[in-house]
Parts: sequence; C-alpha cells; structure tokens
Amino acid sequence: MTLANLSPLDARAAIDTGARLIDVRGADEHARERIPGAVNILLDRIGDLPRDDRPVVFHCKSGMRTAANAAQLAAAAGGAPAFILGGGIDAWRQAGHPTVIDRAQPLEIMRQVQITAGALVFAGVLLGVLVAPGFFALSAFVGAGLMFAGVTGWCGMAHLLRVMPWNRRAGVLR
Repeated sequence: MTLANLSPLDARAAIDTGARLIDVRGADEHARERIPGAVNILLDRIGDLPRDDRPVVFHCKSGMRTAANAAQLAAAAGGAPAFILGGGIDAWRQAGHPTVIDRAQPLEIMRQVQITAGALVFAGVLLGVLVAPGFFALSAFVGAGLMFAGVTGWCGMAHLLRVMPWNRRAGVLR
C-alpha cells in the first residue's frame, strides 16, 4: 500500500487544521531536531499509535523510511486519512518551515557510527603504512563489521555507542 505524499506546504495546512504529525525517526534524531508539535513514535512501536479519526501525517528524515513502511503506517492510522510528508524533515526545513534544534543533544547514532568507523579505518590504514602492516587488520575488522551490519540489520558499533554517557541525554536508551 502507498500513502499519498504531501508537500511541506500541504502538510503544514493539514497540521494547522488538526492533523496529527508523527515522527517515526529514532529518539536520538528527534531529540536533535524536530518539527514543533510532532509526536515521536518509533517505527517498531507504530502499532501503539492511539486511534483517532483525525488525519495523520507521518514523517522521517528524507521520506524514504516512511515510503518503505507505508503499509505499516497506513495500518497504524486505523482507517484515518494518512499521508507522508514528502521529503521528510529535510524538505520541511528547506521549505522554510520551523524546526526545533537542540545542539546540546548528541549527534544521531548512525552519524556517530559513520564518524567512528571512518576514523578507525583511517587510523588502521595510516598505522599500517607508517608503523606496521598488522594495523591493516583494524580496517578489515571495521569493514567486516559494517558488511555484517548491512546484511543483518544489527550494528554492534551502534549498540556500543548507544550506551556511551553522551547519548544518555537524548533518551536513546529505551
């Protein structure tokens, strides 16, 4: 099932006339930047969405997550009219609509994974060239971990980063 995409302007009009705005991104993403009035319900808990006859506008970062899970989102809406904010919060921001940004919150977990993995690969290559070839194994280990994460959907580095003290502020540990 597909849900109709709303432009940021149309989504804003729907919200102003009573539609509910549901943010399906992770708690860490929502804590860092959100659309005012959006309720954060994670995709794996979207079935907990309270039933209501009001229209629902779902959004994520770019619209890809919501489009990929349209059938699940439509079912969660329980018969109420349901839509996707086309382009997600990125399009909302680009259209000039306000967002609430809390820079005191940590970066999103996946950005932290990208930074950490990149730094470890770079360090492994640099140390392998300058110190000893055995350090190339660090880069290989990180690469294998990223491949495993892509295939299985489970990322050990993300789980490790979630328990770091700086991520506890965002309520990432749920």
